[in-house]
Amino acid sequence: MKHLFIVLLVCLFPSLANSATPDPRNLIQQAMDHWRGLSSSSEMTMTIHRPDWQRSMSMRSWTKGDKVSLVRVTLPKKDAGNATLTKDNNMWTFSPKINRIIKVPSSMMSQSWMGSDFSNKDISKSTDILDQYEHKLLEIRDKEGYRVYVIESIPHEDAAIVWGKEILIIRDDYILLQHQYWDQDGVLVKTMKTREIKQLGGRTVASVIRMTKHETPDQWTEISVQDIQFDQSHHDSLFTLSNLRNPRQ
Repeated sequence: MKHLFIVLLVCLFPSLANSATPDPRNLIQQAMDHWRGLSSSSEMTMTIHRPDWQRSMSMRSWTKGDKVSLVRVTLPKKDAGNATLTKDNNMWTFSPKINRIIKVPSSMMSQSWMGSDFSNKDISKSTDILDQYEHKLLEIRDKEGYRVYVIESIPHEDAAIVWGKEILIIRDDYILLQHQYWDQDGVLVKTMKTREIKQLGGRTVASVIRMTKHETPDQWTEISVQDIQFDQSHHDSLFTLSNLRNPRQ
C-alpha cells in the first residue's frame, strides 16, 4: 500500500521526482558521456592568445569510448600532421617535422599541449576524476531556466593527482559550464569556461570553451567546435600508432 501511494504521488506530482538531490559523481559521468557519446568525430579550431600575438590551428578529432581519442592538426600547413593519440591512459604524439612518435611520460601529463593553456592531461579526457576523487554537491542554482549544480571534487589521499580540488559547474542538460582547478594550497590556478552553446550533431553541446590561467588572465586558449557527429562507427585501426604516423583518415 505504501509503495502504491508513492507511485501515485510521482504520477500526480512529477516535480517531486525531480526534486531529489542528484548524485554528484553521476552528474560528472553524465556530463562526460553527453560530450563524447559512444564515439564522436569533430572539426574544431584552437586559438592560442597572448598579449603580443595570436595563432590558430584547425583540427580533426575522433573518440571511441571513454579512454581512446585521436587529435590531428590540419591547418596551417606548417603544423599539419601534428597529432596526439590517447589510449588506455597512455599518450603519444607525432611530429612530421622529425617523423617521430614520442610517448608522453606520466611526469609530462601536466605540461602544455601544443603550446596551449590546455595540458596533456586535459586533452587525454581522463576519467580519473570519477574514481580517484570524492564528490560533494555544494550548491544548486537556477539560471536562465536551467538547474545548475556546483560540485566539489577532492582527490583521494593516495591518488597521484596534482590538484588540491576541482570545482565543476554542470547544467541540468549535462553541459559543463565551468571547470576550476585549485592547487594544494587552495589557490585557484586555472579555469575552463563554456562561452557558447549550440545544437551540433543532434544535441546541445558546448561549442566554444576557453582555458585561462589566473596568474596570466590576458593569456588564454579557446577551442571552437564547428562540427561534431556522435555514435559513429570507428574501426580500431584508427587508434593505432601506425595510423598516428601515416594517417588513413
